[in-house]
This record gives sequence, C-alpha cells and structure tokens, in this order.
Amino acid sequence: MGIPMAYRSFRLSTFQRSTLAAAALCAMALPAAAQGNGGNTVTVIGRSSAGPAVGGFAEQPLARTPLQASVFGTQQLNDTGIQTIGGLSRLDASVGDAYNAEGYWSILSVRGYTLDNRGNYRRDGLPINAETAIALDNKERLEVLKGTSGIQAGSSAPGGLVNLVTKRPTGPVRSARVEVRESGTVLSAVDIGDRFGSEGNFGLRLNAAYEHLDPQARNTKGHRSLIAVAGDWRLGSNTLIEAEIEDSRQSQPSVAGFSMQGDRVPDAKGIDPRINLNHQPWGQPVVMDGTTASLRVQQRLNEDWRFTAHAMTQRLKSDDRTAFPYGCSVSPDGTYLADRYCLNGDFDLYDYRSENERRTSDALDLSVAGKLFTAGIQHQLQTGVLMTRYTGRFQDQAFNYAGTGNVFAPTVTDPAPDLTDANTDRDERSTEFYLRDAMRLADNWQLWAGLRHTRIERDSIRTSADSNGSLRATSYKQNATLPWLALSYELSAQTMAYGSWGEGLETEVAPNRPRYTNRGEALPALKSRQYEIGIKHAAEQWDAALTAFDIDRPQAVDAPQCTSSDADSCTRQIDGSARHRGLEGQLGWRQGAWTWQASAMLLDAERRDSARAEVNGLRPVNVPRNSLRVSSGYRVAAVPGLELQAALAAESDRMVLPEDNSVRIPGWARVDLGARWRQDVGTTALTWRLGVDNVADRRAWKESPYQFSHVYLYPLPARTWRGSVQASF
Repeated sequence: MGIPMAYRSFRLSTFQRSTLAAAALCAMALPAAAQGNGGNTVTVIGRSSAGPAVGGFAEQPLARTPLQASVFGTQQLNDTGIQTIGGLSRLDASVGDAYNAEGYWSILSVRGYTLDNRGNYRRDGLPINAETAIALDNKERLEVLKGTSGIQAGSSAPGGLVNLVTKRPTGPVRSARVEVRESGTVLSAVDIGDRFGSEGNFGLRLNAAYEHLDPQARNTKGHRSLIAVAGDWRLGSNTLIEAEIEDSRQSQPSVAGFSMQGDRVPDAKGIDPRINLNHQPWGQPVVMDGTTASLRVQQRLNEDWRFTAHAMTQRLKSDDRTAFPYGCSVSPDGTYLADRYCLNGDFDLYDYRSENERRTSDALDLSVAGKLFTAGIQHQLQTGVLMTRYTGRFQDQAFNYAGTGNVFAPTVTDPAPDLTDANTDRDERSTEFYLRDAMRLADNWQLWAGLRHTRIERDSIRTSADSNGSLRATSYKQNATLPWLALSYELSAQTMAYGSWGEGLETEVAPNRPRYTNRGEALPALKSRQYEIGIKHAAEQWDAALTAFDIDRPQAVDAPQCTSSDADSCTRQIDGSARHRGLEGQLGWRQGAWTWQASAMLLDAERRDSARAEVNGLRPVNVPRNSLRVSSGYRVAAVPGLELQAALAAESDRMVLPEDNSVRIPGWARVDLGARWRQDVGTTALTWRLGVDNVADRRAWKESPYQFSHVYLYPLPARTWRGSVQASF
C-alpha cells in the first residue's frame, strides 16, 4: 500500500517543517563512531531475549515477531517526567490523546482508535479496568501492542493494547527519588528489594510513593499515594510462586476542556492553559482508590513444557465529582447550543456527582506452553483458558443545572447536589479458550497462527426505576471465534519481513430507553479486521521498522440521528464502518556519543459504506493524519555520566465536528529539553535530572475529543520546569 493521498497533498505546515528539522538534526548525528545505546529507551524492535508479554509470543524476541509493539522502560519514563499512562502519547507517534484531562483517568488512542478503558488494558498480561488513576512508580515498563488485539483479548477496541509490567524481586535494589516541578508538585518515592535464603530462594520488593499535586491548572491541588509489595519463592529449579499487591489513592479536582465558541474555534494563543473552568466553592476532588493483587505459579513439567496459573483481582472505588461545563442555553441570540459554548464564552455549568462507584475485576488464566516436532516442523505452542468477571456497582447520581460560567470571567454559582439521575449497574463474564503456535517451516520461513474462542455474558440494570417504573434491564450472550495468521521470512540474520491478518471483537447493545425501537437488544458482534505488512531490522548500531496497516471496524450508530426523545423514534444499528489505513515508521540509532529514537505515522482514516452518504469519506474527530516523535541523547565526554536530551513532538490538524468536518484545529509542534547526570559518591550512585517541557511555551490546541455529544478542546500545557535526584545505594 502506498502513502495515503491525504499525506501527498499535505501542505508545508507546522508538522512538515518539524519533520524537516528533525531530519536535519539526525543528519548532524551520523558521523560519530558506534558505541552502546547509553540507556533504557524505547524498544522499537526489541533487542532482549524475549518479546513483550502483551504480544502473545513472549518467548520470541520482538525483532523476530510479526507484530509491532513499543516498550518504555523506567529510565525513559523518569527522563521525560511521565507519571501517568496518558504520557505515552509523548513517546510514540502511533499513540494519541483521547480526552486526557488533568485529575482524571487517562484515555488513549492507538492507530486512531480510542482504546476502551474496560477492555484494552492489561497488567502482567491479565485484563484490568483502567477507569482509575494508575500509578507507575511500581511498574518496570509499559508495553504497547499495535493493531487488532484479538490475539490477546476476547473483547476490545481495535488499535492496540497497553500492558503494565510490575516490578518484581531481582537482586539487591535500594533506591530513593525526589522530584519537583515549578508549579509546586513534589514527589518522593522509594524502591527497595533483595533476595533471601542460602540460595536466594525468597525475593521481596517494596515500592512506596507520595506526591503532593499542584499542577499548572489553577485550583487543582491534590495528592496521591502508592504502596506495593511483590514477593516470590523458588521451590527448586522447576517451581516459581509469585505474589504481589498494590494499594493506591489519588484525590484531585479534575479539569474540564474548553470548547468551540459559537461557530468558531477560539485562537489558542489567546487562551491561558492554566485556567480551570471547573473551579467553584462547592467543588470537590475526584477521588480514586485502587487495590490490585495477583498470584502466579509457574511449574516446569519437563525440559520443553511448563504450566502457568495466574490469578488477579482488582478493587476500585471512585468518587467522581466536578462542576461540569456543557453547552450554551444563554446564547445572546437565543439559540440553544448543546455541543459547544456560547460565542462570548458563556457556558452552562452542571453539578455532577457520582459517589461510591465500585468496580471489581477478577481474572484467572491457566495455560500450558512448550515445544514439539511434527512432520519435521518445530512448533512453539501455548494453549489455555482465561476466565474474567467484572461487576460495576453505582448509586444514583447528580447531573443538575447549576448556573452559567464564562471562559474569560470566573463566576460563582450555587450547588445543585440532589441525586436526581439513575446510574447503571453492570455484570460481565467471559471465558476465552486460546491457542497460539509459532511454526518453523524452513530455515527462513515461519508461520504464526492464533485462535481465540470467546463466550461473553453481559447484564445491566438501572439503580432506580424511571417514571414508568422500569429498571431498564438488559441481558445478552454472544460467542465468537477470532483467528490470527502471519507469515514471516528472514531476509538476513538481522532483517525480517512479514504479513499478517487478524480479527478483533466488540459488543454493542441498544440502550433500553423508550426512544429506541430495539431497546435492550444486542447488535451482531462487531468484528474488526486488520491486514498488516511490515519489515524489521535489528542490529547492534541501529534498528528500524516500516509497517503498512489496514483496519476496518463496523460502526454502531443511532439511525436516524436520534435528535428526538419521542418513543420509537430511532434505532441502534450497524451502519458502515470506520476504516483506518496507515504507514508507520520507527527508527533507533546509536552512533558514538549520540542516541536517537524516532517514530512517525501517516494515517488515512474515514467513514465508509454508511447509509448516510454525507458522512462517507469524513475523517474521525480528534485524530491527526500525521504525527511525529523524535528524541535524542548526547553523552558529554568532558563530563562523565552527563547526557543532554531533546525531544520533538509534532502533529497535523485534527477534526472537531463528526457530522461534517467543517471545523478543525491546526497542527502543532513542541520541543522538550532535559539532562541526566550520574554521579558516584562513595558507594552511592546519584542520578540528577533536569528538564523543561514545551521550551518555547507554544500555545496550541493539543486535542479535540468529542465526548458526551460535546466538543472539547484541550490546550498544550504551558512551559514547565522539573528536576529530580535519585539515589541508588
């Protein structure tokens, strides 16, 4: 597949000028002689002995696996000052922001598709609910699998999966870190671990952190804490038992987005990104508590086979509260605007409260993996069953009109806390049988196959009856079998080409509301399909990958547009699809004192085959056609241990309105600078870090999510200084 037409016609904009600048910087670095990679950076192709667990073939090096994934280690996260999952959008061009609000849980997109926080996140390979604040202090690395995720997930949005790998006992670890940011945020964290016993059979690791939160947005002070313990017990050479538990809490007011003002997007240069539209005297913080524990037993059956039992439980509790700007009912010309603010910056303000939200997730995975030979073909097999259960228990909530606000002139309103709106309790259960096989057909040829059969049961019921006395209960069951197939050819010892095809699964049910003709009925299973062709190269000095992908996802819509609340006025149905075709490029270069990492994505995303001809060919909102990420490091020979760092992020424009693409936000680019200096003081190693994000203090709209049938605009954060020191002893 060639470069998308949209990119060939792309103007010389901010994104393209930034790309040319990055290419010039790369050219400056090439003459130096080859040395090591100088640190734990993004693993684009994979140089370790095993690939990421989220890929499904963890025994195979990522450089020899027919899929695309990125791995981000602790050092890189610390160097860039990233403390939330949302920060991944700064590191990989394929990962984007999708309503990343300060003080709330992170929402990401991969290859243009928004990930489902209930279906696209894994922790040590097991599914978790990411509708919470997830601490990274006890995470060894973050893995991002790109592409349709049916190989690893029974039900999830297409685009990819995010896997969190927790820190486990290794050898002696004693580390303490303090980080400060200019606005007043202060973090302190410790990481302590060791092995015990005459032969080191027992291991223990403790991570603890506390952070006083005082971000750039005004009136958003809060705090978060984490304590996590991981241990293991090696019962001889064949048995390993691992257990871990973490408990976290975050309390902080959330920050609402800006919006269109009338029929225009306000100039971002005239907007102060520190404004917090949510601030009211009666406002309360969003509080998110989480406890997660797991137990894993690995038993070697013989030289070639092993059995693994892995169980996890997650308990989340949230108090979701905010003064929520939404719509314009006081427009000067009397027009009601449901999806934007008024032309003069006025907006309706709602008192939203949903307290004591409880989400419980349980998972148990039983698997057997090993090698065998049949008819001269070597197989690396893994088969097993994954059982999951999710319950969501909620109370009645408030979403009440509380007055008006203004973007430019803060106002004070009265609270409206009455719990007048019902919520929805949910129960979900699934059983997934899976089989994966990597077959060595010849010296250079390998066939990869996966099959996952999923059985899903889902039920929901309202927390209180409506005016007709109905609790609007829904219930459905669905079965689906998801195949995945790939063929790879090793062009050389360092280069591999491959092609793959796979399916993903999502489910959809028509809301049980009177206006739907098919209320409470499940739609046919939504099966997305992906084709991917790629080439990978991994050598001592540089690694690279180039991938073309084509993902087609069925689209569920209300038809007609459901603008009326009259009974039986609309139907929930599948209407065409959202097709994303693109080209991804990734490059890692180690040359002398220089290290470079770069990624770029060219994306042609559009609606197609809709019964509404006017939406066919439209781009999805909040998805750039082109994105670029470049980072570099330079080790200063005159100062041993010192590395200077720089990073560039650039994106093209994003659409704002889903129905006609008549409004867009322009592209943007930002540059971050940093430095890391390792200093040995006796037996203690000190690592000093200093960074400044958005050096030029660029003002731009970073993203344009269309959430809750409303346009939101989030600005680039203003220039921010940060510094930290880490002591390892």
